[in-house]
Amino acid sequence: MDSRTKGIIATVFAAVFFSTAGLVIKILPQSAYSILFFRSLFCFLLFLMIFRKKALKINKLSLIGAGLFYVPLVICFVLATKLTTAANAIFLQYAAPAFVLLLEPKLLNIKLKGINIFTVVVCLAGMTLFFIDQLEKPDNWWGIILAVASAFALAGFLIVQKMNHSDYLIPTITYGNLFVVLIMFPIVIQETPPNYLQLSYMAFLGFVQLGVGYLFFTYGQKHISAIESALIAMLEPILNPMWVMIGYGEKPGGWAILGGLIIILALIFRMIFLSVTTKKVKDLATSEDELLT
Repeated sequence: MDSRTKGIIATVFAAVFFSTAGLVIKILPQSAYSILFFRSLFCFLLFLMIFRKKALKINKLSLIGAGLFYVPLVICFVLATKLTTAANAIFLQYAAPAFVLLLEPKLLNIKLKGINIFTVVVCLAGMTLFFIDQLEKPDNWWGIILAVASAFALAGFLIVQKMNHSDYLIPTITYGNLFVVLIMFPIVIQETPPNYLQLSYMAFLGFVQLGVGYLFFTYGQKHISAIESALIAMLEPILNPMWVMIGYGEKPGGWAILGGLIIILALIFRMIFLSVTTKKVKDLATSEDELLT
């Protein structure tokens, strides 16, 4: 296989691993705090074993990314998955790119494009459908609120990671997981310890779902284009509620499904639009060069 094929396969594996979070979190009887503690502990240990000293490099942006964004991101997501449907949690979190598009121009001095405004408006429209679904079938409002909060946290995390040097991307996640472990420890120490089967599920969440998933995704990004990587990553919000429905019997509401599809399709449309537009600009520049020569 060539490097591009390997990159595509690795990114597909990453999306599949990431998508298993909802099912395992739903199956486990432990509180969200216990799941967060063990999941982050195992992921932290995996990164230490693989990257060693590189995982512990530190700078100001990595601490900001880890403490202010990664910690609330994972805490809000796991709590939301416990409190509402897995579909609500993952679909609402995937509205994060819309918030990134909204914040990027001011924080990174990037021009606000018309296609980005369109994407933000459509994604926000999709998000409102979750609230309609919630009004028709009252679930736990805290789950919806925390899912939206996880989207904001993910947006901040993505922006900080983009601003940071590539050498500090892995350390940011390493320290983020360490902070989660330290925050959750005083709560978890008072809870009933998990049995071996439950601990194995949590080890899967930390080592495989989060840790190995991220390693596959990082490898894939090096060998395929950003558009391919982003499109393949859209498998996660599609597979996550599907696994939960098959393995746990939880069915998302109709409005939530429609809202999630609107968000995903808006993001896919934007990526394809930008890819086609960029190609046309390059082709035009090439044609002009050929005429000049």
